[in-house]
Amino acid sequence: MSAQEKVAALLGPVVAAHSLVLDDVEVSAAGKRRLVRVTVDHRPHLGEDGWIASPTPALSLDDVADVSRGINDALDASDVLGAAPYVLEVSSPGVGRRLHEPRQFQRNVGRILQCRVEDTQVSGRILRAGGDAVVIDVAGTERLLSYAALDRPQIVVEFGAVKDGDDLDDIEPDNTDADNTEIDERN
Repeated sequence: MSAQEKVAALLGPVVAAHSLVLDDVEVSAAGKRRLVRVTVDHRPHLGEDGWIASPTPALSLDDVADVSRGINDALDASDVLGAAPYVLEVSSPGVGRRLHEPRQFQRNVGRILQCRVEDTQVSGRILRAGGDAVVIDVAGTERLLSYAALDRPQIVVEFGAVKDGDDLDDIEPDNTDADNTEIDERN
């Protein structure tokens, strides 16, 4: 079992005790230390019909701080990393990363999904997400897409995003290619 797998096995119950889900664990060398990156998130709550039709709330700084303390305590009490010192980073998932699991689509209801389906670029707002498929609005037409049919799915960063109380039917997706997004790298 790799160090990453050992850390994930140790931290899964710790994160679950905070009513969160362990999204990802990365363990890498950083000089004489190890860098442990842990990504946590809220567990989406499926409706009775097995679908989610409203966004999952974002993690608060307090949520991240609380689970960070629990993770740090568990790592300190364990020998899973050996005697080497470590640096711990705990965060929520980033918006621009690829989606791999149904819960990652479910947490992003209301956001713009961009992917390829049968060699065609598709971009639309996620209306509902279930266990096997997602429903997106593409130019006013609902499309039911199986997760298995999606190639390189990711959420597109929106400026002026949906706010509580906004009607999702009144908001048009920005069909700008995500690769043409200008990034301000000033320090």
